[in-house]
Amino acid sequence: MYLTSEIKKKFYKDFGKSEFDTGSAEGQIALFTFRVKHLTGHLKINKKDLSTQRSLVRLVGKRRKLLDFLKEKDIERYRSIIKKLGIRK
Repeated sequence: MYLTSEIKKKFYKDFGKSEFDTGSAEGQIALFTFRVKHLTGHLKINKKDLSTQRSLVRLVGKRRKLLDFLKEKDIERYRSIIKKLGIRK
């Protein structure tokens, strides 16, 4: 499997407060970004996989909502996570 618990802990440790802080917006955004990149690579190979395409659209929407929430709450945290992950608006 591409997403193990060790990888998740690493994301939460690098972008959140600790490896056990799974509720932080930054950690969730980083994890969603990893999943989006994985699904995008899958869709480049399997162009007709509509269920994966739908999942990708839903995941991007979730990430966008979290980014909007973070932008409203604390603009500096928003800018730092955008810069770290290389996401463009």
